Amino acid sequence: MTPESGTPDPGKSEGSAPKPVRRVLVANRGEIAVRIIRAAHAFGAEAVAVYSDADRDSHWVSLADMSVHLGPSQAAKSYLDAELVVQAALDSGCDAVHPGYGFLSERPAFARMVSEAGLTFVGPDADVIAKMGDKAAARHAAVEAGVPVVPGSDIVADVAAAREAAAEVGYPVLVKAAAGGGGRGISPVAGEDDLEQALTAARREAASAFGDGDVYLEKSLLDARHVEVQVLADAHGNVVHAFERDCSVQRRRQKLFEEAPAPALADDVRRAMTEAAVALTASVGYRGAGTVEFLVDGDAFHFIEMNTRLQVEHPISEAVTGLDLVVEQLRIASGDRLSVGSDELALEGVALELRINAEDPDQDFFPSPGKLERFDLPGGPGVRVETGFVAGDVVSPYYDSLLAKIVIWGADREQAFARARQALDELVVEGVATTVALHRRLLSSDDLRAGPVTTRWLENWL
Repeated sequence: MTPESGTPDPGKSEGSAPKPVRRVLVANRGEIAVRIIRAAHAFGAEAVAVYSDADRDSHWVSLADMSVHLGPSQAAKSYLDAELVVQAALDSGCDAVHPGYGFLSERPAFARMVSEAGLTFVGPDADVIAKMGDKAAARHAAVEAGVPVVPGSDIVADVAAAREAAAEVGYPVLVKAAAGGGGRGISPVAGEDDLEQALTAARREAASAFGDGDVYLEKSLLDARHVEVQVLADAHGNVVHAFERDCSVQRRRQKLFEEAPAPALADDVRRAMTEAAVALTASVGYRGAGTVEFLVDGDAFHFIEMNTRLQVEHPISEAVTGLDLVVEQLRIASGDRLSVGSDELALEGVALELRINAEDPDQDFFPSPGKLERFDLPGGPGVRVETGFVAGDVVSPYYDSLLAKIVIWGADREQAFARARQALDELVVEGVATTVALHRRLLSSDDLRAGPVTTRWLENWL
């Protein structure tokens, strides 16, 4: 594993005060790697890409200032190998590591390893990642900060404890992985007869996905919206929010379509929710970009979890605030103050994100890897495309199926939806099946255009 260009930059001391980020290793792939590389260049820093065998000729590698080969195509032997990634940063003379999202981004052991190597981790401290990544511990932190939470339990040790907790919370409930995220390690339970099987299934998936089989129970709010608040915090005590995103259009708890700001959200609810997110962020000593997620039921909102990283859907928050969230991450990692104060951010317009996945909706959304024979991207006013691919690239079966994110801004919802429909008309993908046709149907849905939908809407609609 050796750098393919550039010269190492020696002389970083472990435990020293933050130093300006001058060369950052992008510990990820695909569209988020492209996004971070571009932000690093805008910030005035160099970017180092990493890649596996399958990604040797990838678009983001060509955009980076230098690149390092990690290993085989399997993620466990490349992007998920923390020691390989840290060594790549050291070998290429980096002073910082940006984890993006997914892969190693929310693993406290990786953040700690980066810091112990004398590098800057672009994100919160390992202890904060561990605390807020443990969903049960995060619930306690929210309660201590005065933030309302969904009724639920502590960690349940066995079936008997789960039955007792479920009876107190009230069915239906969700069995949720304490170390979970991304919609994994969750089993719904309609009644007591289903509890033991759901408990076993959630524990098995949690242990496999996160290396931790601990689970807890949470009340299942069946007709709620999924609304999340983007937060930023620096090392100088400044915490701001960049308003909220509605992520209720989900299939099997995987988001497909997001909108900022959340439609038809009362101003007093928005104000209370964003203030709660800021209070929680400040109370745990957070530093960096993060997302505080809520379920909204009428005018009531309840904390469910905090993602201690950048979110896939972060561009729509950028579109309605004018912030560059990745540049802000690099500023914070360099020890600088946030570029904006809480009184300087204002909402402007409406933004939508359409996740274009290489999946076949007619085959139960089965992944569709293959060569991109044609890949024509849309443009025009208010249209932004985030992708890690160009025509001729191969969509690999080894990684997630996200092909591109179509991000649309409009002065209002009507204009945003119209621009989104036009963008889909211009988008041409040949060689792999995609979710484009599904998004065309979504944008024509009277329910979605009329205003807010709940997290169960899409599956019922399909």
